[in-house]
Amino acid sequence: MFRVVLVEDEVDLNNLIRAYLEKEGYEVISYTNGNDAINNCDIKAHLWILDIMLGDDVSGYDIIKKIHETNDSMPVIFTSARDKDLDKIIGLELGSDDYITKPYSPKELVLRVNKIIKRVYDKKLKKIVYDDYIIDVDKRNVSLDGKEVMLTTLEFDLLYLFVCNKDKSFSRDDILTSVWGEDYFGNDRSVDDLVRRLRKKMPKLKINTIYGFGYRLT
Repeated sequence: MFRVVLVEDEVDLNNLIRAYLEKEGYEVISYTNGNDAINNCDIKAHLWILDIMLGDDVSGYDIIKKIHETNDSMPVIFTSARDKDLDKIIGLELGSDDYITKPYSPKELVLRVNKIIKRVYDKKLKKIVYDDYIIDVDKRNVSLDGKEVMLTTLEFDLLYLFVCNKDKSFSRDDILTSVWGEDYFGNDRSVDDLVRRLRKKMPKLKINTIYGFGYRLT
């Protein structure tokens, strides 16, 4: 799951955009003031949406500069109520990937987010490296030191869920829904058995058990 950070000081608009992005399948972390956002610029994310003019002494320009101190390739979309060429030029010079003027359609913003995510991350996701494992998403296979690790369809689906969401905790119900589908009426034993098989075939995976809840890959 891709994580988007939204910085928008208009609370109603913030909630609306967040709802649209979550419906599209994104995990959203939102802030309504610049100070909270700039103090969390090291958060793990795939894209930031920054309002240029915020209600405190921190602007979107300040935030993108802070983000790029540690990650100069982080995708950023600027939003602004001012339709000025100067804002767009400054935004591009600071490394933004897109600029959208208020008022805008939430659907249009989501489409722009989708486009940037696909452009930036699509190629990276075709092959994922975890420890010494090479995971080929297109071919749905895993190799270690040049030798294929034979996984079943469900084992690969569980692996893919974990590696795309490192450090995220999943309940057993979350895993049942994501791997088997919403119509599957299984139980916790199915999940535990699948995790056990995956651990046996890929012992270098750091799958942590969260007792009474589920699992997390670190």
